[in-house]
Amino acid sequence: MNILYLVIPCYNEEAVLTETSNRLKVIMENMISSGKISSESRVIMVNDGSKDKTWEIISKLHENNKLFGGIKLSRNKGHQNALLAGLMYAKEHCDMAISLDADLQDDVNAIEKMVDEYLKGNDIVYGVRSSRKTDTFFKRTSAEGFYKFMQILGVDIVNNHADYRLMSRRALESLSEYKEVNLFLRGVIPLIGFNSSIVTYERNERFAGESKYPLKKMLSFAFDGITSFSVKPIRFITLLGFLILACSFIGLIWLLVLKLSGKTVQGWTTLMGSVWFIGGIQIFALGVIGEYVGKIYKEVKARPRYTIETILDDISK
Repeated sequence: MNILYLVIPCYNEEAVLTETSNRLKVIMENMISSGKISSESRVIMVNDGSKDKTWEIISKLHENNKLFGGIKLSRNKGHQNALLAGLMYAKEHCDMAISLDADLQDDVNAIEKMVDEYLKGNDIVYGVRSSRKTDTFFKRTSAEGFYKFMQILGVDIVNNHADYRLMSRRALESLSEYKEVNLFLRGVIPLIGFNSSIVTYERNERFAGESKYPLKKMLSFAFDGITSFSVKPIRFITLLGFLILACSFIGLIWLLVLKLSGKTVQGWTTLMGSVWFIGGIQIFALGVIGEYVGKIYKEVKARPRYTIETILDDISK
């Protein structure tokens, strides 16, 4: 019988964990009693350096019900690394793993549908939002723009999919071979291949607590995704450089014609405008190139992406 692990990264989620665990307990026990998954299936919560009582709640859940397990990272390493830590632990014990957030925005009723898709022979099942009506206008337009922009850059990414997905054990084994430090799982997973399918769901409002992804983090996450999977921004800078060079040659010819025709040009404004414009482009170009160099710097050091401090799971003992 198939063993299912639910992997849930948690950062300061004390306000929602009790309700989350109650809902997941019902779903897991129903699937176990129906024979769809094994009684050895688990819900693994990964504490990503929380500063509240998140780990205390996870520990208590484990003590009261062995369905729940926990992984405590030594410090905060970010959502993607915490998720990876849980998935890499799960692959040693499960036949399939489903990753989801703790805030109950991902519809937990889609879990069984994902398992059904796995039983049909799919190694990866993507949870895709059916609509964005719960988002603000800004978040909806910026998110849709991000996915379209990524696709323009040539990144193979599933539209309106975050990190709610099922992966089979062999898909997890393949994921473990990707060693990049700058982790963007939404871009990595489609590279794995294998049979895949989609389960649509309606995203809910956050049950309680505050979002862990304010605008600053969302922008940083988006920029990481762009620079981790596409070199087109650098190629765009190269193209822009050629265009500016071509315009410079045309401008030089025009100035020579004016000079030879005896016309004088009082070009202080034009000169200053050109200096500021070209200088701004140069600084921007250096910034983009520097972002890539910085990522190379992080990759070549090959530091561990996370460090596990404690594991709560009877299977691991």
